[in-house]
Amino acid sequence: MDNDLKKHIEYLLCIKIQTMQSVSGGDISKAYLLETETERFFCKVNHGDNGYDLFKTEKMGLQTIAQSKTIGVPNILLCEPLEKGGFLVMDYIEPKRPTETNYELLGHQLAALHHNATQDKFGFSSDNYIGNLNQSNSNHTQWAEFYVQERLVPQLQLAKDAGRLSDSEVPSEDQLLQSCKNLFPNTKPSLLHGDLWSGNYLISTNGTPYLIDPAVYYGHHEVDLAMTRLFGGFGNSFYNAYQEHFAPIGNEKERTDIYQLYYLLVHLSLFGNSYKASVKEILQRYF
Repeated sequence: MDNDLKKHIEYLLCIKIQTMQSVSGGDISKAYLLETETERFFCKVNHGDNGYDLFKTEKMGLQTIAQSKTIGVPNILLCEPLEKGGFLVMDYIEPKRPTETNYELLGHQLAALHHNATQDKFGFSSDNYIGNLNQSNSNHTQWAEFYVQERLVPQLQLAKDAGRLSDSEVPSEDQLLQSCKNLFPNTKPSLLHGDLWSGNYLISTNGTPYLIDPAVYYGHHEVDLAMTRLFGGFGNSFYNAYQEHFAPIGNEKERTDIYQLYYLLVHLSLFGNSYKASVKEILQRYF
């Protein structure tokens, strides 16, 4: 972080930053821990062309989750543009290694988010991002149509455009829609974190769960669960607690595969062909 930005943050927050150190903050933005005599803050900086827009949508996502009053998120203090890009400042949450009790509370609170924060249509009030890729959230009344048209089709097109999938490897929209309609239930739209891998939640030192880096929209609650299972990092007590609120209805394994397909396609675009075999296997199995 350059000195001009440090001074700008001090001015906006009326604070004096005593120490500043780089911390891990994901693959997209640079992240810093800012410390004053009495407080600590987390700051992300992105100088990309869409850096400020990334942070605006992140702020909106965190605030939308906070409004549900079901699970914690960091308090946003600043979201400001730079000459190129932008920066985001929020409260710093000191993390600790989760216990089974912490996982259990996370499961209950995520289920409360999915159960209590709902709306009539699938989608969101605006588009946002998954990683630094555009994520379209146009509203639909049917879940299968939303998932195919707003999630699978755009990512499959990106993969084709990049030469990572051929035309023959990509099903038609009709094929995608028919399979999804056969496997997806009638469900109410639940507010989703949207990118819930193990790096996007924290357990604070007092045991409170926090969600970070969301890609929110209203969809089928099983999508968040599918992402938690893709790379692991959630204890068994998390799933046991969650399932107290949402009983199984059948075909969970098949839907998990199809919901994970979206995230695998995102990783194919962001990180390359190491994800291609997993993508092709799911496409061939279901479509």
